[in-house]
Amino acid sequence: MRDKSVPIKDKYMLTVKEATEYFNLGENKLRRIVEEHKGEPFIFYNGQRLLIKRKQFEKILDDIDTI
Repeated sequence: MRDKSVPIKDKYMLTVKEATEYFNLGENKLRRIVEEHKGEPFIFYNGQRLLIKRKQFEKILDDIDTI
């Protein structure tokens, strides 16, 4: 059977675990950024599951000098 998983670099949305690996951030730091940016378009909830829109979050990080 073929593995149908999509590489993290190609995903539109990332789970918290994937985002911590991709952006090299700790989970607490990532959740704090999300908390500070409530209502921003990079945040997506599937029920209670937090997902991060990868490209939009990259733009947020590009604008931040220090986290």
